[in-house]
Amino acid sequence: MLTGEEYLESLRDGRVVYIGKERVDDVAAHAAFRNAARSFAAIYDRKRAPENRPLMVCEEDGEAFSTYFLRPRSRADLERRYETHRRIASWSYGLLGRSPDNFPSYLSGLATRPELFEELRPGTGENLMRYYRRARRDDLFTTHTVTNPQGTRRGEPGANSPTLRVTAEDDRGVTLNGLKMIGTSAVFCHDTWVGNLQPVPPGNEAETITCAVPLNAPGVSIWARKPYEKFATSEFDMPLTWRFDETDAAVLFEDVRVPWEDVFLHDDVAMTREIYVRTPGHSLANHQANIRFLEKLKLIVGVAHRVCVSNRTIGIPAVAATLGDLAARLAALEGMLMGQLHSCEETVPGFVTVNRRYMYAALHWCSNNHADICDTVRELLGGGPIQMPADSTVLEDPALAQKFETYWSTPDETAKERMKLLRLAWDLLSSEFAGRHAQYEKFYAGPGFVMSGYSYGACDWDSLAGIVDGLMAGYDAP
Repeated sequence: MLTGEEYLESLRDGRVVYIGKERVDDVAAHAAFRNAARSFAAIYDRKRAPENRPLMVCEEDGEAFSTYFLRPRSRADLERRYETHRRIASWSYGLLGRSPDNFPSYLSGLATRPELFEELRPGTGENLMRYYRRARRDDLFTTHTVTNPQGTRRGEPGANSPTLRVTAEDDRGVTLNGLKMIGTSAVFCHDTWVGNLQPVPPGNEAETITCAVPLNAPGVSIWARKPYEKFATSEFDMPLTWRFDETDAAVLFEDVRVPWEDVFLHDDVAMTREIYVRTPGHSLANHQANIRFLEKLKLIVGVAHRVCVSNRTIGIPAVAATLGDLAARLAALEGMLMGQLHSCEETVPGFVTVNRRYMYAALHWCSNNHADICDTVRELLGGGPIQMPADSTVLEDPALAQKFETYWSTPDETAKERMKLLRLAWDLLSSEFAGRHAQYEKFYAGPGFVMSGYSYGACDWDSLAGIVDGLMAGYDAP
């Protein structure tokens, strides 16, 4: 398994990354990425530490690998995965959504049913298992680019769609051209899994390709969105932006060659999305996302309480009621996660996964409650953050620092302590970094109707109908 230093060194692999027109030569050293890269490196080191290794490292067939590659066969396995995800999320306060344990949850679920792939295209089941074993052996950090660009021009006369597709194939493999979204953490990853979590219409079979591609492969380029870390003035002023901007990106493929052994599905519009829901892949990956959100929510609610103590509003009944509501929401989400484990289910013989209905309910809950929770905490903040001086450089001037301490302190806190707390709250809830998280959580699993559709599909409507029918069968007209 990789150490943190080995992980950082692996980023110096010739990948092509752009920030606007600037080409980044060294992701691990660049001012836009270096602190986040070290946050990911810390995960590699911490999971190897003596206090974590017994839980977070598994052994199978004489090989040691990270627990997030474990294919669960029992509730105990799910509980072990849960605590592994929880610890990783806690180390970044749930702010690194595409951490190294995210995609292995998809992959481990897919790898419980390689025969599904084999039935679709001979050899692909074996390809899948080969990649699964390599990913866990080499401790690969893989992102997934499974969304097509907005405004895709399908079916328009003379349209040249930007969507990634197979443009050529021969006995050695396929050639890819086009764009894929949204490569969260792609800048920091070794590979990307190319596929589709959106339906692909018939007639667009070339877009259904599902494969693994190294992010330093010839013809691959990563186009990062604005990296907020680059503009963080200091850790004191922007503590979360400083360390946890995982960066999202578009990944462009220009005549990229992929060998057949790294292709898992091809020319199948019906199954390009279905492979995730016909295996435990979708359940395990979104379970990880639920856990990660819970750790973020703990930070948000903790900040809310701490700010009310600082502002000396904690004794106001209305404030206490608001904090109680936040505490209840936190407990509700944790309860949904415990239900996913307690009511786990076997969807593939010999393997278990979390309860899908409860997982999709939690996914729906997170996306629909995040904005309201953040708005509630901003209301508790009041005007505090914008009453502070521009930044912490005020502390460097002795005369200004003395005036700052005189007029901004409270009987319980120094001015510096108040500023530190309010800077954290602002970065969590109102900075540009926070705005990205608002958008990320709202559309984490797709638009609202998609998440509602997951819950619709997972509900036992026949059982509910039986309750209604059973009631009506017990009486009749006189």
